[in-house]
Amino acid sequence: MVITFNELRRIKDKLPSGSSKRIADELNIDVDTVRNYFGGSHFEAGAPAGVHYEKGPDGGVVTLDDTTILDAAMRILNEVRA
Repeated sequence: MVITFNELRRIKDKLPSGSSKRIADELNIDVDTVRNYFGGSHFEAGAPAGVHYEKGPDGGVVTLDDTTILDAAMRILNEVRA
């Protein structure tokens, strides 16, 4: 999946507090891996997140190898909206 960096950050910023931990717990991964997925730089602690950045307009383009973390984030956002 390809998404702009700014859109990925907008999704992250809309998540309620504690969502990174919740996603990590649900997926049985390190919370820093979730943070890295959304543009963090906790590479010493978290695993690579399968996210590739290319500079450009609107923050550049992000190619996501796996959308599992994004899917979990969108599920949380849908719960908040409901």
